[in-house]
Amino acid sequence: MERSDRSIEVELIVHAIHLKYGYDFRDYSRAAIQRRLLLRLQKEGLANLAELQHRIIHQPEFFARILTDFSINVTEMFRDPEFYQGLKGQVFPELARRRHLKVWHAGCGSGEEVFSLAILFMEAGLYQRTQFYATDINREVLARARRGEIPFKDLRKYSANYLAVGGEQSLADYLDISHGEATIRPDLLANILFSDHNLVHDQVFGEMDLILCRNVLIYFNRNLQNRVLDLFRESLTPGGYLCLGMKESLYFADPGNDLVEVVPAVSIYQRKP
Repeated sequence: MERSDRSIEVELIVHAIHLKYGYDFRDYSRAAIQRRLLLRLQKEGLANLAELQHRIIHQPEFFARILTDFSINVTEMFRDPEFYQGLKGQVFPELARRRHLKVWHAGCGSGEEVFSLAILFMEAGLYQRTQFYATDINREVLARARRGEIPFKDLRKYSANYLAVGGEQSLADYLDISHGEATIRPDLLANILFSDHNLVHDQVFGEMDLILCRNVLIYFNRNLQNRVLDLFRESLTPGGYLCLGMKESLYFADPGNDLVEVVPAVSIYQRKP
């Protein structure tokens, strides 16, 4: 089948990014990539994708915006409260039996979801024995996450999500709020290590008791989904847990036979002990 001019232009941009900057998006969903490029085209007021490609190659600061577009930083605190309810009810009691815990949040974006997890670990008495690793390919959003910044305009929604999860206090108790700005309390950031990690080509991240990678795999093609799932499986301790997004499951990939769905409604899996 003859390919459209637009699909060829998208392909050229993806390869240009890989050659120029080393970021490999060749196994990302082409539909998702095209949507983000066209949105950036519109925002910048550019005439066509060829002009967009020229700026990507010759203006690194412009590519930084493209990288932010591609890193799928759509997040919120306590997103999908039913997921956190399942985590608290069926995973936390098992984690509580372990003396030391290691948690990896892959694709953490600006940090809202790993902050949510830290709060729930604090309320469950698990925080002090836990080391959190929060990773993303986008250094700009990682810098924001390290500062613990929370969008002030979203606090009402985040508070409602927190209460829906069954939070034991007020969300404001975990924030420093002043002059219209909100940040996570320093004691909640103390056990979170933020670092650059690329799921496309970086290696196993360690022996984890819990891995979260929510609403990221849906943007990958099947080959990359399988590679990333292998990475997660190898990074989990026996009996460790893997959490995917509400619209994700291992049915769309080739998961092997050692990951078992333990909370089906919210896509939580356990590696066989």
